[in-house]
Amino acid sequence: MHTGTHYKLSEFIPWTWSKIGFMLLVSSIPTAIYYGTGWKWLAVPWVPVALVGTAAAFVAGFRNTQTYNRLWEARQIWGAIINCSRTWGIMVMDFVRTEDTTEMGLRKTLLYRHFAWLAALRFQLRETRGWEHIKTKSYNRRYLKHYQVPEWDTQLKELLQPYLSESECNAILKKKNRATQLIAAQSAQLRQLNEAGSISDLNYVEMERLLKDLYDQQGKCERIKNFPYPRQFASINLYFVYLLTLLLPLGFISEFSKLGPGFVWLAIPFSVLVGWIFLVLEQVGESTENPFEGGANDIPMTSMSRTIEIDLREMLGEENLPEPIVPVNNILM
Repeated sequence: MHTGTHYKLSEFIPWTWSKIGFMLLVSSIPTAIYYGTGWKWLAVPWVPVALVGTAAAFVAGFRNTQTYNRLWEARQIWGAIINCSRTWGIMVMDFVRTEDTTEMGLRKTLLYRHFAWLAALRFQLRETRGWEHIKTKSYNRRYLKHYQVPEWDTQLKELLQPYLSESECNAILKKKNRATQLIAAQSAQLRQLNEAGSISDLNYVEMERLLKDLYDQQGKCERIKNFPYPRQFASINLYFVYLLTLLLPLGFISEFSKLGPGFVWLAIPFSVLVGWIFLVLEQVGESTENPFEGGANDIPMTSMSRTIEIDLREMLGEENLPEPIVPVNNILM
């Protein structure tokens, strides 16, 4: 997530260099041919160009609206995870009847396993899917120099070891959906505590209901992660925008040639400018459609998880707390 007031041009322009280069190429070639040969048929009337531009603008606007909706839904889900986590913290502290003061007491075990669930969920959501763009597009790979994705630079085992016993950590790492199994482990321990009389029946039901809510939020994350923005809409947006960029120089040639032979060269800068706008709209929509893939505009799951950990460890009375995660180059992960 970008935390600045806006992207600087020094960041934004290099991110779109390829689009500028593409427009320079597709506008310079027909303009030079028209000027050198006088082939009038290269000049396309502006009406069909405008019609294609209208269709491209409509599709690009629709795509960007829907991809923003995916991003905002993902942010709402993680907001709900924060609320559920804090509720889990007070339930563990108030509902579990124990005087256990050992290093890994019951309350600490339940809360630390929740931290492990957050880590496992983040790692699962950061896995790469075939339709994602952050590692496949050169401009996204170049922009990665501005920030780091913690889940790519760390092994999950390293994060789980401080939160789980060695045996439980090894058992969880053998599972495919580790986040799911960690919630299942929470439920199993709640059942044992209820049978031992450490949790009343009513409180046991409420805590199980909260685990169900956490499963719901995890499932919503997995739905967004595993179901891409429909490829048919992404495809027509791509085709319409690139069709427009190919027609733009021909339309501008038609218009500027009316002012005189020398004015036809103005088709190049105007084509680059207008084409760049449409291509950037397409690129911005593309960078927004997968809010968990590790892009600069993604949901800051690592920071949110750290906030949850700090809150719950304070509930445990711990004083040696981890520091909040801060943005790097205005990018918060």
